[in-house]
Amino acid sequence: MSTTEPRSVAAPSIELNVSGMSCAACAGRVERALNRIDGVDAVVNYATERAVVSGLEPSRESEAVEAVARAGYGAEVRVDSADEWTRRSNETRITDLRRRLILAALLTVPLMDLTLILALVPGLRFPNWELLCIALALPIVTWAAWPFHRATIRNLRHGAVSMDTLVSLGIAASFGWALVAVLSGSDSSGYWIGYGPTPPGANAIYLDVAAGMTTFQLAGRYFEARSRRKAGDVLDALAALAPASARVRRDGVDVVIPIGEVRVGDTVVVLPGETLPVDGGVTEGWAAVDTSAMTGEPVPRETGPGKTVMAGTVNTNGRLVILVAATGTRTQLAQLASLAERAQETKARVQSLVDRTVQWFVPAIVVLAVATTTGWLLADTQLPRAISIGVAVLIIACPCALGLATPTALMVGVGRGAQLGILIKGQGALEASGRIDTVVLDKTGTLTEGVMHVVEQTVDSSISAHDALRIAGGLEASSTHPIAAAILDHARTKVHDLSDVADFRVVAGLGVEGAVEGANTAIGGPRLAAHLDADIPPALKEAIDRARTAGASPLVLVRDRRAVTVFAVEDRVRPSAVAAVAALTDLGMHTVLLTGDDDASARRVAATVGIDDVRSQATPVEKAQAISDLRAAGHRVAMVGDGINDAAALASADLGMAVVSGTDVALKSADIILVRDDLSVVPDAIGLSRRTLGAIRGNLVWAFGYNIAAIPLASAGLLNPLIAAAAMSLSSVFVVWNSLHLRNFAPTRRRET
Repeated sequence: MSTTEPRSVAAPSIELNVSGMSCAACAGRVERALNRIDGVDAVVNYATERAVVSGLEPSRESEAVEAVARAGYGAEVRVDSADEWTRRSNETRITDLRRRLILAALLTVPLMDLTLILALVPGLRFPNWELLCIALALPIVTWAAWPFHRATIRNLRHGAVSMDTLVSLGIAASFGWALVAVLSGSDSSGYWIGYGPTPPGANAIYLDVAAGMTTFQLAGRYFEARSRRKAGDVLDALAALAPASARVRRDGVDVVIPIGEVRVGDTVVVLPGETLPVDGGVTEGWAAVDTSAMTGEPVPRETGPGKTVMAGTVNTNGRLVILVAATGTRTQLAQLASLAERAQETKARVQSLVDRTVQWFVPAIVVLAVATTTGWLLADTQLPRAISIGVAVLIIACPCALGLATPTALMVGVGRGAQLGILIKGQGALEASGRIDTVVLDKTGTLTEGVMHVVEQTVDSSISAHDALRIAGGLEASSTHPIAAAILDHARTKVHDLSDVADFRVVAGLGVEGAVEGANTAIGGPRLAAHLDADIPPALKEAIDRARTAGASPLVLVRDRRAVTVFAVEDRVRPSAVAAVAALTDLGMHTVLLTGDDDASARRVAATVGIDDVRSQATPVEKAQAISDLRAAGHRVAMVGDGINDAAALASADLGMAVVSGTDVALKSADIILVRDDLSVVPDAIGLSRRTLGAIRGNLVWAFGYNIAAIPLASAGLLNPLIAAAAMSLSSVFVVWNSLHLRNFAPTRRRET
C-alpha cells in the first residue's frame, strides 16, 4: 500500500452547488463563466449540479459565486451538509415539475377535445365556447409553462438561448395569436393553404397546440429530472463504508474517538466484526479480513503481522492492531470515491443530441420568422397576412416533435427493458451503447456466482469419503467463514448426520480445530497443515497442486497430525456466462476479463466462458486505469461488475453495467442495472440500448426532416397556423408511433434453461 505524501504545493479549489441549470448547455455556460476568472480551471457536473473550481483560494470564493450569478444561475459554496442541500433541491424540483405536469395534463385533454370538435363542427358550439377554451389554456401556458418562460427570460438577459427559448416562444406565439384573434372576433389568421380565408373558429384550435406543447415538454423535463436525481449518490455510498469512529490506543488505553481525530502513526485496534477505519499495517494479531469492498472477491484474506489492510474492509474474526498509514481522504477508499466523481464529471459534460443542435437551431428559426414577416411586408403584403406567415414559420419549427423524440423512446425502451430485467438510467447510457466495441467483465459475482462450492474431494486410504465429509462438516458447522459454508453445504447434501465437535477453536488466519471422535482434528488451508506439522501423503499433495493450478482453493482435513482429505473449493461460473459471451461476440464485441483475483483462477474462468483477454490481480485503481487505457487506445468500453471495487471502473467506462446482486455502490455507479440473475441479459441490454438509441435518432431525423420540408412551405405563405398545427400534431404522432415499436424488442439469443 502506498503511503506517498501529497505534493508540497496543491492547487487550491472550492466546490459550488449550482442551481437553475435546465440542460447540458446551461452547464457549459456556467463552466465558461467560471473559466473566465483569472487563473481558474473549472469543471461543472450537470448530473450532480456541482462545480469544481481549481486555482481559486477559499478567500476568493465570492468571485466564483458572482461569476455564476452573472451567467444567470445560482451558486453557493458546498459545505459538509451540501449533499442534503442537493437532495432537497432535487426533490423540490421534481415535485414542482410533477405538479405542473399533472395540472397541464388534466386541462389539456378537455381543451383538445373542445377545440377540435367545436372548431370543426359548428352545430355543437355554444355561446362563448372560445372563451372557455382560453380559460382552460391560460393556466397551462402561464403557471405550468413557467419554468420554460423563466429560463428564457434569464437567458435573454445574458444574451443566450437554449431549448427553453424556442419552447417558450412557441407557447407564447401560439397562445398569443389565438387569444388576439378570438378576443377581437376575427378569424383572419391567414389563408387556407393560400387559396382562401381560414374557416371560422380555426384560431381557437390553435390553443391546444400551446397546451399540448407545454404538457409534452413538462413530461420530458420531469422524466429527465427523475433519471438523474441519484447521479451523485455513489459518492455518499462510498463515504458511508468507512466508520465514523475508531478505537485508538493512547497511553496503553484503548479509547474510541471520531475518525477525524485519528492521525498517521496512531495505533488502531479493530475487533471481530468491525469495519477497518484506516489504511495501515498490521502489527499484532491474526484474522480473516473480508476485502470484498475493495477487491470484489468472496474469500476473506488471511491477515497478520507485516500485512497491509485498507479502510472499508471488515474484520471477520480475530483481533487486529494496526499502525495507521493513511486516514480520511488519503485512504484508498476515499481515492476510489474521488475516481468515481471525476469519471462522472467527464461523462456529465457530454451533451445530448438535441442540446447540441440548440446553439444554431433556435436563433436560426427566430431570425427566419422575423425575416419572413419583414420580406412579405416589403412585398406590399397586408400586416395581418405577413404576421400570420411569420407565426406559421415560428410554429411549424416549434420543437414539439424534437421534445418528444427522446423522452417517448426512452420511456418505452426503459419499460421494455424492465420486462427483460434491464434498468436503463438515462440517455447517456443509450448514446454510449451505440458506440461500444469492447465489453469488460468482472469475474466474481459477475461471470461467477459469487458463492464458494466444493468441486473435488480427494481422500487418503485411511478414511472413507463419507466419514471425511461427516467430520469436516461437523467441524465447519461452528465456523462463519465463506469456505466453511461451502464445506458444510456440501456435507449436508451427501451425509445425513454430522460429527459432534468438542473444544472448538479458531486458529487465527489459518482455519479451525477441535476434538472429533477422540481425535484432534483441524481443517484449513495448506498453511494450517504446515502449522500443525502434519504429514501429507503424496496423493493429497498432488490434489493440493491440482487445485491451485485450476484456480481453486485447497482445504486440508487433518486428524492427529496426518492429512486425510483435500477439498478443492471454487466459485462456480454462472450457467448463462458461456451463452452471454458468445452473444457478445456475435454482436462484434471484444470481451475482456478484469479481476482482482489470482491469475490461475481468472484464466480458468476465462477459458470456460471463451474469453482470451485476461487481466488479473487488479486493484480498484488499476481496474479504473485499465478502462482508461482501453479508451485511450480508441475503444468504446462497457464495464460489467457487481462490487464496490468496480465502482470507479463502472464510472470510468463509456457504459457501466452492474448486476443487481452487487453492492449498492456498484449499482449507483452504473448506467444500466441488470436485474435478472442471468448474464445473457448483458447482450440483451446492449441490443435494447442500441434499438432505443436508433429510435431516438430516427425520431430526430424525422423531426428535423419535417422542419426542413415544412419551413419553406410556411415561408412561401402556403401554410396557416391551422395547417402548421396539424402538421406538428402528425409529426408528434409519428414520433410516438415509432417509439412504441420498441415494445416489440426481443432478445437476440434464447437463454439457457
